[in-house]
Amino acid sequence: MKQQCLLRLNISPDLEEDVVDMLLASKETPGFQSYLVRGHGQVGAMSIAEQVEGRRKRVQFEIVLDEELLEPLLLELKRALPVPDIIYWVMPISASGHLLQAGVSRSDVVN
Repeated sequence: MKQQCLLRLNISPDLEEDVVDMLLASKETPGFQSYLVRGHGQVGAMSIAEQVEGRRKRVQFEIVLDEELLEPLLLELKRALPVPDIIYWVMPISASGHLLQAGVSRSDVVN
């Protein structure tokens, strides 16, 4: 089995559609999840309103992919979205899969 990793992207909400379009078009991306999050800290990067609230709106993407696809995807992202407000981190995946295999019913598992 190939070694997999989790690429997590944290972006400004105004970049969401561009990132979604880019990830959907990328041959390096097998699929992904996205969700709204709140960023705390880095006060200098926040607007006055965000500083008063103590947080800023962000969108986070999670992409599980083979490690060999990571660098090409990061390069593609850097070329397509040359902005400094995209934060990323990578974590190893020790295991992944489906809890139930296709064609196996719940009753087969319970019995």
